[in-house]
Amino acid sequence: MNERRQSMRHALLLLLVAAFPAAAQQGRWTIGMSQCNLGEPWRVQMNADVRKAAESHPELKVIFKDAQNDNLRQRAHVEEFVRADVDLIIISPKEAAPLTGPVRDAFRKGIPVIVLDRRVLGTDYTCFIGADNKRIGRAAGRWIAATLGGKGNIVELKGLMTSTPGQDRNSGFREGIKGSNLRIVLEADMKWLEPNARTEMESALARFPTIDLVYAHNDPGAHGAYLAAKAAGREKGIRFVGIDALPHEGQMYVRQGILAASFEYPTGGKEAIETALAIFAGKPIQKEITLSSRVFTKANIDKGGELLSP
Repeated sequence: MNERRQSMRHALLLLLVAAFPAAAQQGRWTIGMSQCNLGEPWRVQMNADVRKAAESHPELKVIFKDAQNDNLRQRAHVEEFVRADVDLIIISPKEAAPLTGPVRDAFRKGIPVIVLDRRVLGTDYTCFIGADNKRIGRAAGRWIAATLGGKGNIVELKGLMTSTPGQDRNSGFREGIKGSNLRIVLEADMKWLEPNARTEMESALARFPTIDLVYAHNDPGAHGAYLAAKAAGREKGIRFVGIDALPHEGQMYVRQGILAASFEYPTGGKEAIETALAIFAGKPIQKEITLSSRVFTKANIDKGGELLSP
C-alpha cells in the first residue's frame, strides 16, 4: 500500500511538471533536511555537501534544521516536515530508537525518507546511505595491530554508544585486533565531542604510565586526546588514530603529524541529493547505498589515501 501511495504521488508530481514546465526552475521539489547536530565539523560538512549538490539544481529547495543533539527536537522536525507536506525528507538521526517512529510515520504517509549516516530500526524508510562503520572499525583495528606489532596499551575513545556508528566502530575495531596482544587499558564514551575526549584522555594519562596508541571514533576525539597528551608532555610517545578524514581536519592532522592515521567516513551529502533526484524522476533506487572509504597516513596522503578492501 505504501509503495502504491508513493507511486501515485510521484506520478502526480511528474504530471504537474509536464503541465507547468516553468516550475522546474522555481523550487518544484521541497526537501526537509534534519541534522542531529551541528556541533561536529563532520556534520557541518554533511550539510555543506547537501547544499552544494542541491545548488546546481534550481528545481530543488532544501530546508535545513538543526536538532542540537536533542531527540525530541528532531522528532518534531520530522513531524513539521510531514505537516508541511514536503516532497522528501533527509534525516541524519541522533539515535536509532527515538527517531524510528517519526521516520516510519512519514514513510507510511507516502513521503520518501532518506536516512543518512546513522540508521533507524527496521526498514520503514526509502533509502539508507552511509559507509560501513563496522568495516572501517575493523580496518582501523587491523592497521593498529600491524603498526604496533600486535602488542601495546590502547585507549579507546568512543562515539555516542547509543548510536549505530559508535556501536559499529567499537565492534569492528574489536574484531580487527582479535588474536593480538593489544590491551585496552581504558575505554570511554566521549559522545563524539573533542572537549569530552580531552577530559577522558587526561584521566587515562593520570592512571596509566604507558599508553601506546589512542583509537578515537572520530578525528575531533583523536585531536582532543592529542591535546591532553601534549599538555602532559607525552604526545611524542603515543600514536593517535581517528575516523572521518575531512580535508580540513583529519587529513590536515595527518599532514601535520598529529594523527598517525585517519579513516575516511564520507558524509553522503552529494549521494543523498542524487538519490532524491532519482526518486523525483521516478527511477528505481537501491534500498541500501554503501559508500567507499579510504585510510590516510603520512605515507599515502599525497596519493589520495588508500582504498579500504571490502
